[in-house]
Amino acid sequence: PHYTFDSFVEGNSNRLARAASLAVSRNPGHSYNPLFIYGGAGLGKTHLLHAIGHAAVANHINVICASAEQFTNEFVVALRDKSTEEFRNKYRSIGMLLIDDIHFIGGKEQTEESFFHTFNELHNTNRQIVITSDRPPKSMPLLEERLRSRFEWGLTVDIQPPDYATRLAILEHKARQQGVGIPGEVLALIAEQSRDNVRVLEGSLNRVVAYARLLRVEPTTETASRALADVAQKDPLPDDITPSLIVGAVATSFQLSPEELSGRKRDKDTALARRLAMYLIRQETNCSLTQIGRELGNRDAAAVTAACKKITGDINESPYLKRKIRDIQKLIQPDPRSRKVS
Repeated sequence: PHYTFDSFVEGNSNRLARAASLAVSRNPGHSYNPLFIYGGAGLGKTHLLHAIGHAAVANHINVICASAEQFTNEFVVALRDKSTEEFRNKYRSIGMLLIDDIHFIGGKEQTEESFFHTFNELHNTNRQIVITSDRPPKSMPLLEERLRSRFEWGLTVDIQPPDYATRLAILEHKARQQGVGIPGEVLALIAEQSRDNVRVLEGSLNRVVAYARLLRVEPTTETASRALADVAQKDPLPDDITPSLIVGAVATSFQLSPEELSGRKRDKDTALARRLAMYLIRQETNCSLTQIGRELGNRDAAAVTAACKKITGDINESPYLKRKIRDIQKLIQPDPRSRKVS
């Protein structure tokens, strides 16, 4: 299998998460139940989830590893086909449940209800549950409180973006795995330029290897620089602007809480604040429409597009709106040279 503990490169950013996952795989249902792993995309959550699953299968434990979206889709089909009993039996007769991206079920009341009872059944009989998400339980306002509190019964661990030493170790491991000879200084250059996550790191390595092979040149630092010229990561914007930073700034400006922006309130001020948050995340980050929608309560891409379009159309007609955006930008972006609002 591709995702194992042996192939997971450990570093300061993921050491606790790996240790907890290993402990759970060796003593399921007793060490930490549930184990909740959270962190950004491409940092290794799914790798650890599958590594736990492979170890459990090797010990003859019946495991289901599924995304929260898959769980939801199967539940919807079961409701439609009137086969909910089969669905319940499938998920409650196993020895271990591994669920990826649990935040997906937020706001889906019937799915949450089903998962709540599944969780209780497994937990009450000491069967291991491992859950991943892009955020900790307390930061998922759309999830019912009873689910969030249960997710915190065991151990919650996070994975941070890898530091330079870990990025370099990952590249060395991947190069060995692929059987390619890449000089250390080239790997160091890639590690320095690709800072976001492991997927970006692997993609940069693959790009350099392919570039050298296709052009039949040696993989030198000069070759690597050319290969990565149009994808090299620029220095972060001032204050390291993130969606959560923007949501917090917008909430502060409107005297709301971030949870209210992610929730279902539809009064005039909250709706405007939510649209502004979507617009500013779109302007100030590289987040996709789907990622923006997820940050603001799992709203779909169409809702984000509509919000951004409305704000764009209203800016020139509303001095209040233009002033509001500038005030918020001062909170998230002290350097006026990088502001994008006209």
